[in-house]
Amino acid sequence: MPSGMESVLYNQARNTLNKEIRVAKRSYAKKLENQFSSNDPASVWKGLKDITNYKIPSSSTEDEAHERQSPPPALRISEDDVRQIFLKQKRRKAPGPDGVTPACLKTCADQLAFIYSRIFNRSLELCEVPACFKCSKIIPIPKKSKITGLNDYRPVALTSVVMKSFERLVLAYLKNITGPLLDPLQFASTWDCTLSYSIWTNQGLIRTTSTGAPQGCVLSPLLFFLYTNDCTTTDPSVKLLKFADDTTVIGLIQAGDESAYRQEVEQLAAWCSLNNLELNTLKTVEMTVDFRRNTPALPPLTIMNSTVPTVESLRFLGTTISQDLKWDTHMDSIIKKAQQRLYFLRQLTKFNLPQELLTHFYSAVIESVLCTSITVWFASATKSDIRRCSDC
Repeated sequence: MPSGMESVLYNQARNTLNKEIRVAKRSYAKKLENQFSSNDPASVWKGLKDITNYKIPSSSTEDEAHERQSPPPALRISEDDVRQIFLKQKRRKAPGPDGVTPACLKTCADQLAFIYSRIFNRSLELCEVPACFKCSKIIPIPKKSKITGLNDYRPVALTSVVMKSFERLVLAYLKNITGPLLDPLQFASTWDCTLSYSIWTNQGLIRTTSTGAPQGCVLSPLLFFLYTNDCTTTDPSVKLLKFADDTTVIGLIQAGDESAYRQEVEQLAAWCSLNNLELNTLKTVEMTVDFRRNTPALPPLTIMNSTVPTVESLRFLGTTISQDLKWDTHMDSIIKKAQQRLYFLRQLTKFNLPQELLTHFYSAVIESVLCTSITVWFASATKSDIRRCSDC
């Protein structure tokens, strides 16, 4: 076949392909628009993620409210309690090893509520849980893109959905009793900076032993909070902040006397040893905040014969804090992350999606990054930092 004829056929095939691609994109965009108009956000987000190949980072943390009410005299689970907890199931959640899906419990809540209410109450009476409820499937999830060892994986446990429902009912009961007793510094808080502060932070403080709380269970966070509730400081110049198993020790050092700060760190290490918990010294760092003209060199902090490295900045619950208390490093981090996600937005623009959909995607995927802990840094951020943030 002559080369001229091949060129004509190639151009025809290319044009036909491009035309079909445009038609398919318009059709898919129309489908997403219809789903958005019909109030079906789950399908819309699935489509947007399929287009961009955007994957939402996993989170291991739970946001549970602690209500302070008088505890009931005894726990008795009613049929309506079970029905309501089943109706709240999210259909897309993965089932446990028993194969019972959340969709099954949600759809058949009326039929299953009576049966499971009797099983739950019998378990409470006997203080024994059925063995099939206690099985779990452990799946390793990478913590970062580059894996160098087993410590770069986070074990995620898939447990029985029925057992999770049972635990949520028990959890509500326990919170009423234990809420007023929990350490008020269990969750993160801000602090005022005066004179010189020395901060010792341990990310991933605890590596649980084989006798620890079950992985992936609803009650595990509360049980861990209760287990570590008496891990506190005695000196008023030192605060110990706990966020699940991440612990930060903040010490106010005046007149060069850091004995109280170091003593509290030693007491924390001793408490962990006494309670069969192990400090993860590999993830422990120290940062000093000092605004004096002549900053004296402080002796290194040692924990269990390991020297704690000193850093100029550290990440505290997703916020990068520098020792000069400026936000340049934090802004660099969130702006870089936001710019990387702009790629996904550019991919969506190729599908001629409606402006409203693109705005929702921007707010959820990009703006949410730029506004991370904005109540902490915005008031003291420079005009340059805010301008850089606004340009994204």
